[in-house]
Amino acid sequence: MQKRMMITGAGSGLGREIALRWAREGWRLALADVNEAGLKQTLALVRETDADGFVQRCDVRDYSQLTALAQACEERFGGIDVIVNNAGVASGGFFAELSLEDWDWQIAVNLMGVVKGCKAFLPLLERSKGTIINIASMAALMQGPAMSNYNVAKAGVLALSESLLIELRQQEVAVHVVCPSFFQTNLLDSFRGPTPAMKAQVGKLLESSPISAADIADYIHQQVAAGEFLILPHEQGREAWKLKQRNPQMLYDEMAGMAEKMRAKARPSQA
Repeated sequence: MQKRMMITGAGSGLGREIALRWAREGWRLALADVNEAGLKQTLALVRETDADGFVQRCDVRDYSQLTALAQACEERFGGIDVIVNNAGVASGGFFAELSLEDWDWQIAVNLMGVVKGCKAFLPLLERSKGTIINIASMAALMQGPAMSNYNVAKAGVLALSESLLIELRQQEVAVHVVCPSFFQTNLLDSFRGPTPAMKAQVGKLLESSPISAADIADYIHQQVAAGEFLILPHEQGREAWKLKQRNPQMLYDEMAGMAEKMRAKARPSQA
């Protein structure tokens, strides 16, 4: 029987590349995003690999849209085997500058969107003894400067994934969490932050990445098959995580130095 996968944020970037990686193995795909034009493009690319699926507009902030998506998977596929909670948005800014609205938006999409995705699909996954793949970020582990709301949301995704790993083992539902560093993607399209300089700095990091979304999708595929829970696609990310485990204070000092440099760079643009 053909395996079935649901992906949020499938209209572009990593979500699209995950769809294409699993499509090459003949999976049937339920593709969800708020970007309907992007979804149609992803489905067309999926069909070029001789796989198939369907698209459904879904805003992960709205639980009723996620339960409707789960219902559609039940009706069209007879269930689901893997869900990928990938939809996310970018933001940045020093804590003092971020508004509470910035916080609400970030938590609503990047954290509660994943919570709601897991909640909506859990009954189907328990039946199929399926798999949850949550896309977090190295920000969940490293908490870089000028992105506190993003760091907190992604750390929440990691903590949720750890909780589910423990709670769902008896139900034979597998759980994985992916923590990529910056990679070449269109994440900046959704960027919200108080200063243009911050967006420009994040843009430089994205452009300078040696790894593409397709590379990350390949790595996720390999690590999920190997049964790895915490998936760190970037070599630099793996090294940074080892350093934090050995000597967290050194890392905090380095990050504080980075914050000073970022503030200095941002000042001229605000003059």
